[in-house]
Amino acid sequence: VSPRLIQVDESYTYVTLDDLIANNLDMLFPGMKIESCDLFRVTRNANLELDQESANDLMESIETELRERHFAPIVRLEVSAGMNPTHRGMLAAELGLNEEQDVFEIDRMMALRDLFELATLNIPELRDPPHYPSDHPQLAHDRRNIFHIIREHGSLLLQHPYESFTTTVERFLRTAAEDPKVLAIKMTLYRTSAEGNVLDSLRKAARNGKQVAVLVELKARFDEAANIRWARHLEQAGIHVTYGVLGLKTHSKVIMVIRKDYSQLRRYYHIGTGNYHAGTARLYTDLGVLGCDEDTGKDLTELFNYLTGYSPPPSYRKILAAPYTLKQSLLEKIEREIKLNDQSKPGHIQMKMNALEDHDIVKALYRATQAGVKVELIVRDTCRFRPGIPGLSESGSVISVIGRFLEHARISYFLNGGDEEYFIGSADLMQRNLEKRVEVLTPVEAPALRQELRLILDVQLGDKRNAWDMQPDGTYLRRQPEADDTSLNCQETLIGVVERRLGAAKKHREKRMREKLMNHFKQRLKSSNQDQP
Repeated sequence: VSPRLIQVDESYTYVTLDDLIANNLDMLFPGMKIESCDLFRVTRNANLELDQESANDLMESIETELRERHFAPIVRLEVSAGMNPTHRGMLAAELGLNEEQDVFEIDRMMALRDLFELATLNIPELRDPPHYPSDHPQLAHDRRNIFHIIREHGSLLLQHPYESFTTTVERFLRTAAEDPKVLAIKMTLYRTSAEGNVLDSLRKAARNGKQVAVLVELKARFDEAANIRWARHLEQAGIHVTYGVLGLKTHSKVIMVIRKDYSQLRRYYHIGTGNYHAGTARLYTDLGVLGCDEDTGKDLTELFNYLTGYSPPPSYRKILAAPYTLKQSLLEKIEREIKLNDQSKPGHIQMKMNALEDHDIVKALYRATQAGVKVELIVRDTCRFRPGIPGLSESGSVISVIGRFLEHARISYFLNGGDEEYFIGSADLMQRNLEKRVEVLTPVEAPALRQELRLILDVQLGDKRNAWDMQPDGTYLRRQPEADDTSLNCQETLIGVVERRLGAAKKHREKRMREKLMNHFKQRLKSSNQDQP
């Protein structure tokens, strides 16, 4: 496939392939008069039309659908501005489209995603300084078994890409594969890659005789072919592979490891907001929790039993899971915030997500703002909630943060009359996520981890450089710092926070080591003096 952008000589000047062709049509049609030339672009339906109930083999059915995707129905026609109306109508009719509803006039370059080709140019002055993820402060310079660290320290909050995916999540899986006390590993895979060690660790665990069960979501859009390939590789390695619950996509990001700790079995887990994908872990901001809380572990056991068909939909102790408990739980928490709201302590809701579309959630948030509850939303993409509308959403605000990393984490915060609640997980507040997918949110209970989430929310809500404020009409205005404002954007701030925290942890560890050595020498000196006659 030819590149869309063609370089002119050795300069950084480019022309599009379509402009190049349009201006040289006489070479393609010699001896003919060129009357006009217009550009158009078609978009096909990428949804897989699967009847899972009648499909004998889901993988085979998806492969058939993928082959037919190239011939899927056309759902949109883009035409260059100024196209002859007759030609436009003929094109629409020929493609089976409604000219009024399905045809869009474009007065700019089409397919802007092709501009990604420019991102490969080696122009250092136009690039951000390289970012190298830090180690998590509790895991850095501590080469003990990661399960011992989790058991002794308690839950750990992971912040990607500020903290390394390799030395946290991949280390967790790698240790599980090698640790002789680990009996089983269970995991959901929505998107992954050959890059990194996730798949290698799973295969190694199977070779080491551990029970490994992986749910691979074959219907992850545009990753169907890759996931079919990964599923076959895992099956060939002796791993038990399933494809999820009939009629639902499994979008949750969960790993559970069952380990024999002394005389009992203990469940260790990772629950995250992002995929187990080493590539996107360097580009997307995501959160995860490593822990071994007993109730959460029991919840995840029931979740995996449900996903593999061994039990009916469960009720959970701590986690919120779609499609059965998550939406109703969030609605109840919003209503609770309304009831607890008063002038002495106004209610407060903060939510960070990729998209807010579910009409029930939006209506509940409007009821909250009408009651005076402060609602602060950080939404990167689609958002149906409109802030600042008199009598409806005056106490609401919406920002979108656009920076060098794609904002992908999901956080929910409820003041709850002072008994605060924090949750992180995989679900956006869209109808498809809440009703048609398997999603997991986990409460974050440790005070230290809550402080980290509080810092993330505060830094993003206070960003004066990369934040865009939604206006009541749904448009956005970028925040402009004062001329003398030297503050960093939120992502640069969080990079600095993580690096300083790692440095502080290193100093604290070195101080403890010195104290241990001094105590050791004092004990030896004391023993030596006592042994003298």
